[in-house]
Amino acid sequence: MSSVPRRTVLGAAAAVSALAGLPATASAAPATPSANKPLALPGGGDLGPNVIVFDPSTAGIQAKLDQIFAQQETAQFGTGRYAFFFKPGTYSGLNAQLGFYTSIAGLGLSPDDTTINGDVTVDAGWFNGNATQNFWRSAENLALVPVSGTNRWAVAQAAPFRRMHVRGSLNLAPNGYGWASGGYIADSRIDGQVQPYSQQQWYTRDSVIGSWLNGVWNMVFSGVQGAPAQGFPNPVYTTLATTPVSREKPFLYLNGTEYRVFLPEKRTNASGVTWGNGTPRGTSLSLSQFYVAKPGVTAATLNQALTQGLHLLLTPGIYHLDQPIQVNRANTVVLGLGYATLVPDNGVTALKTADVDGVRLAGFLIDAGTVNSSTLLEVGPAGTTTDHSANPTTVQDVFVRIGGAGAGKATTSMVINNRHTIVDHTWLWRADHGTGIGWDTNRADYGLVVNGADVLTTGLFVEHFNKYDVQWNGERGRTIFFQNEKAYDAPNQAAIQNGSIKGYAAYKVGDNVTVHEGWGLGSYCYYNVAPTIVQHNGFAAPNRSGVKFHDLLVVSLGGQGQYEHVINETGAATSGTSTIPSTVVSYP
Repeated sequence: MSSVPRRTVLGAAAAVSALAGLPATASAAPATPSANKPLALPGGGDLGPNVIVFDPSTAGIQAKLDQIFAQQETAQFGTGRYAFFFKPGTYSGLNAQLGFYTSIAGLGLSPDDTTINGDVTVDAGWFNGNATQNFWRSAENLALVPVSGTNRWAVAQAAPFRRMHVRGSLNLAPNGYGWASGGYIADSRIDGQVQPYSQQQWYTRDSVIGSWLNGVWNMVFSGVQGAPAQGFPNPVYTTLATTPVSREKPFLYLNGTEYRVFLPEKRTNASGVTWGNGTPRGTSLSLSQFYVAKPGVTAATLNQALTQGLHLLLTPGIYHLDQPIQVNRANTVVLGLGYATLVPDNGVTALKTADVDGVRLAGFLIDAGTVNSSTLLEVGPAGTTTDHSANPTTVQDVFVRIGGAGAGKATTSMVINNRHTIVDHTWLWRADHGTGIGWDTNRADYGLVVNGADVLTTGLFVEHFNKYDVQWNGERGRTIFFQNEKAYDAPNQAAIQNGSIKGYAAYKVGDNVTVHEGWGLGSYCYYNVAPTIVQHNGFAAPNRSGVKFHDLLVVSLGGQGQYEHVINETGAATSGTSTIPSTVVSYP
């Protein structure tokens, strides 16, 4: 995401140091040799040097937090990856400032098991008070008692705030109320007021809030108790009483001294948090049932672990893949910690799943390699029609980056073929700044392509692709909240021409689709390389009664390019240099 002025190019790199915390181990399953097979891989084990675990008696917690923050604060395209975990108990006098690729979480079953009398802070001092590049950091499963009564969480994309209990208020803007453009909250309780201030758009799901202060362009709520009433476009609130289907992200926790991964159950028409009455509903797995992967492991080894029946826990770091990770078994969990990053080499796909029930993919980043990949993530094989409604695949906090850290290429970032898949919070980003960027240098035509029927996306962020950012071919698809920017760097009108149509829509519903619905969708343009570019519309869909949209907007940022319409031939053109949305409340 960006704002006016355009993001400044940053090329900071991080020095990587191995930092040991308290030991994080689990019992390992015994290895069993075989005459015909490689030695069986063990489950469980040490979580590695970049998973740093504290308990209330640990000395020097603040110093360790500060050390990592100093390293990661400006390391937007660096290689450092870190996860802080706090064992259940009470901690006082802490301010955990989070930089790039840093996650913080509690190790209880409930956020209230782990209380920090202090703050978990994201601010933008490193970028002169502009929070639009505060990507790739997360907070989960903690209770906070902010020192001032208000915790600051001034983030942009790929920065989830999950299973958090703020015993006070939450400020989503940077100090000084500079540019801000996030963001995502789920399964959280904020006792006081959520204060977006300058945040341009935000999505909150299945949570409880005391109140909500304001909105700029696009504030969307589903299943949020205490949410403001529906009001789009003035005020800019899109409010759904419930979320149609949701299943919270898996998370690591401690059961006594044993590490386990909790798997929350699916909810339909959900509202409020999953943990409000104590222990959340779901099942759990021992860490001994996971292959605990470390950077440097091969894709062949990861696939061997999956073939053995183990799940995957990706510890923080960067993983180069010379073949796809292939998930073939139902109910497999692939969980990343600390923004574990998959880099597909030689044009391969990073991860593929079979046509099976209940796969859970969560908490990792895919960084496109220098050789073009046709796809980066594929959920299910092409053409499948299997019903997975009882136990869908979930894709949560799985992010894709093409360029920025180097010249990456991928024709399509994420393809969803399996029916009933839930994509809950993703950011698919063709980089607009960093290294290895340019109209053809980090070429990426499509962000999300949905071929499967009955797919739901909640919290969908897709930006800067060369053609369609989202192309939705499956029937009965639904999206709650969409945030998009068209590619900044189109060199001229001809470069984006789509047949006789001026530009590719940000969100395109296939011509043969008969049923589709979306709520709270926004697209922005900033054609600063060729400001005279005209984009015909932000959204394109068949004009039929079963295809419905609610609360749409398009914005020209400072007049750098213009939209002629919002959706199809409907909605007014954007207005010159005025950064004022053109809106459509209901379509058709």
